[in-house]
Amino acid sequence: MIIILILTAYLVGSCASAIIVARLFGLADPRSSGSNNPGATNIFRLGGKIPAIIVFVFDLLKGTCMVYGAYRLGVEPFWLGAIAIAVCLGHMYPIFYGFSGGKGVATAFGCLFPLGIPVSLTLLVVWLVTYRLFRFSSLAALVTVCFAPITCFWFKPEYTLAVSMLAALIVWRHHANIKRLLQGSEPKV
Repeated sequence: MIIILILTAYLVGSCASAIIVARLFGLADPRSSGSNNPGATNIFRLGGKIPAIIVFVFDLLKGTCMVYGAYRLGVEPFWLGAIAIAVCLGHMYPIFYGFSGGKGVATAFGCLFPLGIPVSLTLLVVWLVTYRLFRFSSLAALVTVCFAPITCFWFKPEYTLAVSMLAALIVWRHHANIKRLLQGSEPKV
């Protein structure tokens, strides 16, 4: 059952909402426009709030539905982490779109949402405060995912390893953003 859930998570993650929404709204392909990243932030740059909100919600739900569904099936914390990583890998490297996907931030947050309101609200506050202070979406995402294992350890310690694996994946996927942040060339939103 675990293998089927992991494969399903990857396929669900591969449904690239940014590309679909861009087509529906007549926007440029986000993989080759703006920041060249098919995610909510780039869709915001290309088309405004409404398309970006749709992308964010859809990406969030990909993670939430897969992890919560597996949780309801009684999957243990380590394997929930593997399912979360699979859905994020699908988002980052979608089989349906030539393995060119987004950074996985909204999908990862969706994976963490089933851990409960204290975890979700803490991470949302961390993201909002970081974003308000610095105006870099990527920096806010990086600070939040680095804070996620600590938050998880505080509220849901049994999921700390799984959340740490997910956080490491998101940080790794942001390697180009980290380089630009250090060089001072990362674009603000």
